[in-house]
Amino acid sequence: MTPKRHFTMVREFHLADFFTLANAACGVAGVFCAMLFVGTQSLHYFMWAAALAPAAFVFDVLDGRIARWRKTHSALGRELDSLADVISFGVAPATLGFAAGLTGGWDWAALIYFVCCGVGRLARFNVTAESLSGASGKVAYFEGTPIPTSVVLTGVLAWIAWKGWLGAALPGGVWTLGPWDFHPLSLMFVLSGTLMISKTLRIPKP
Repeated sequence: MTPKRHFTMVREFHLADFFTLANAACGVAGVFCAMLFVGTQSLHYFMWAAALAPAAFVFDVLDGRIARWRKTHSALGRELDSLADVISFGVAPATLGFAAGLTGGWDWAALIYFVCCGVGRLARFNVTAESLSGASGKVAYFEGTPIPTSVVLTGVLAWIAWKGWLGAALPGGVWTLGPWDFHPLSLMFVLSGTLMISKTLRIPKP
């Protein structure tokens, strides 16, 4: 990238975009904290990973409000928002679930399904946002649950950690189904992912 193009890109960033990047930073930090928990088994890293999810949610809300306030909506901002959301509300919760003990083969499938649903849901929103917009140019409703609703999952995992139910003590226990282990708790990720890609579920957009 030439210096001229680099500075052009910087000029295209708006105030709201820096809040979007803060959202992404929280997600990456959450992944790192979950990895530290796996390596050290120090519970405060797990709780920090969980706490960074609502922090990312706050930045996600603020970037939209700031963009509307300053009337600085852009294609760049929309793509940044989606990429940040994939990290903070897709990859980070799945990583935390794995760190909590969802490590069986069927658990992997559930966590991967959840992340893929989040990616697909965001991509679908980006390509259909224009057709879903009314005369005001604003999308009136969400098709499927927004991916930031995954903060509920991190809240559940934080509660489980606080109760001391991580690893072998996960609620629901572990089953062996065919070649792989399965923790029923991983079904909450399957449910969350399925609700995200639903086309029949319509939620009014504030």
